[in-house]
Amino acid sequence: MGQIALPLRGGPGAGPARIVLGNANAQAFEALARPESWPFRTAVLAGPPRSGKSLAARWFAAQNHGPNACVAIDDADRLDEAELFHRWNRAQESGTPLLLVSGAQGWEIALPDLRSRIGAALHLELGGPDDEMAAALIEAHAEQRGLVLGEGATTYLVPRAGRSFAALEALVETIDRIGLERKQPATLSVWREALERVNGAEQPRLF
Repeated sequence: MGQIALPLRGGPGAGPARIVLGNANAQAFEALARPESWPFRTAVLAGPPRSGKSLAARWFAAQNHGPNACVAIDDADRLDEAELFHRWNRAQESGTPLLLVSGAQGWEIALPDLRSRIGAALHLELGGPDDEMAAALIEAHAEQRGLVLGEGATTYLVPRAGRSFAALEALVETIDRIGLERKQPATLSVWREALERVNGAEQPRLF
């Protein structure tokens, strides 16, 4: 399981200082490292909530390929289409690699010229984490919080946790909160209660 250190770090709550690489994002990051191969040096990155799209944009924007720094536009699907078209043209004129991050499923673009250009870009999609990546994400979120999960935590948690980026993050947050409420370390009883709270009654019980 690989990791990428982020070159920029904010204050508390700004997000993790590293990116976990795994089955869900390794191919996307391989492509992000080679923008010279993209059609029109433009790529569109999409994926599920909390999957690290913004972290990928931060990492990409800090790269340099040739004389120009890379440009990443987060939430590009929310930007005014005329403005986005202008920024696409500006990147083309300067030869700047451009990454557009979209949070929308099936990004609908009304402006025909912009739609044709975005359609011709390289499209990258982040998938869902497998067991190995889920374990690494749990560890990364715990590290970010300064939370010691205890021995055997990921072995116990991964088969019982929801298999999405958002669910894994919520699980670690809940473990941390319960530990603080109880004023005790994150042990088996804390893990169990966190799974109960996050998974809900509809989830299978493997306790």
